[in-house]
Amino acid sequence: MPELPEVETVRRGLAPYLTGARIAAVALNRADLRFAFPADLATALVGETVTGVGRRAKYLLIALSSGETVLSHLGMTGAYRFAFGGPAEPTRHHRVPGGHDHMVWSLVHPDHGAFDLIYSDTRRFGFIDLLSDPAENPYLAGLGPEPLSNAFDAPYLAARLAGRKAPIKTALLDQRIIAGLGNIYVCEVLYRAHILPTVPAGDLVAGDGRPKPPLEDLVAAIRAVLAEAIAAGGSTLRDFRAADGERGYFQHSFTVYDREGEPCLTPGCRGTIARIVQSGRSSFFCPVCQKSAE
Repeated sequence: MPELPEVETVRRGLAPYLTGARIAAVALNRADLRFAFPADLATALVGETVTGVGRRAKYLLIALSSGETVLSHLGMTGAYRFAFGGPAEPTRHHRVPGGHDHMVWSLVHPDHGAFDLIYSDTRRFGFIDLLSDPAENPYLAGLGPEPLSNAFDAPYLAARLAGRKAPIKTALLDQRIIAGLGNIYVCEVLYRAHILPTVPAGDLVAGDGRPKPPLEDLVAAIRAVLAEAIAAGGSTLRDFRAADGERGYFQHSFTVYDREGEPCLTPGCRGTIARIVQSGRSSFFCPVCQKSAE
């Protein structure tokens, strides 16, 4: 499942070709993905101009001149590609071109001419929705702040974690607290901040409600890891590619994720990376240099 850096990488690849393009035609090659396509989606899109391509958490948001917004979740194998203009490769290479093309937009751009935007999804876990008011949509309404925004800082996180007994790993995956973090990057940021994934979230908050030093380190690690991952084009494990067909490279910078049994990379640490399962997901950590709240 793509996380914030991967979705942001796709957004950055789509935006130059979509923004300003007029939608001349829309073809839906099946009735549904994970959920049914919105009723009259094709009719609603034809004739509109794309005014911007945004992202909220793990969702792509394509704004239209009508004031409506197309919300797209890539699921496990969703991919966009351009035909007859723009990048020719899919945004994720899990698919075989043409084999699972479920939605095709025919577009005309003032700079790039006529081309098609094709959405394919081998396992069909992605979905598309058409929003009149994104702020009121149930997918977006309850999300926490973006971790790279000014709204996210250590005092905010301390206020949300105070009194929580759930493990910090579980709390960071809660999209109502922070939007866009997933399993890979939570493992990485906890390792960088030297915090065990099993630490009760509330233990990182002082009695007066202020963030303890490890929580300050955690916020800094979240910002740094996400920024580095975006700069590297995301992480390619099995199927992700950016909008220009390039693989992400951040997986080559993993310090802890999927490194069970390998030596810890923290200078001076002689620990070995361990793996446990939390809420059905693998947590990778160093039991020596990652510690409880202090």
